[in-house]
Amino acid sequence: VQLQASGGGLVQAGGSLRLSCVASGGTFSLYSMGWFRQAPGEEREFVALIGRSDSRTYYAGSVKGRFTISRVNAKSTVTLQMNSLKPEDTAVYYCAGRRDGAVVAEGRGYDYWGQGTQVTVSS
Repeated sequence: VQLQASGGGLVQAGGSLRLSCVASGGTFSLYSMGWFRQAPGEEREFVALIGRSDSRTYYAGSVKGRFTISRVNAKSTVTLQMNSLKPEDTAVYYCAGRRDGAVVAEGRGYDYWGQGTQVTVSS
């Protein structure tokens, strides 16, 4: 399974970005999917995740109410809509998938990872 993330860029504080992650290979509808991020000098942290269907979503407290995760299984795509961006959201964002479908925020349990896309929010 390969994951290809896109949509990062440079945006001013208060702006929006939409990240997309397309999966190829495997059976996308069986995987739970997550977004994680890593800022320079920081550990990777959980951002959001979504279960096999779109009925279960979970967010880190720092992004809840500003970010929305969604998926379209027919297109093997998971999306992270990011609104009201803050400078502290600056990081490389990674999409990830779990083949067991578990809804878990811990990154170590994810089997597949995309290459990352840079998000930079200027103040």
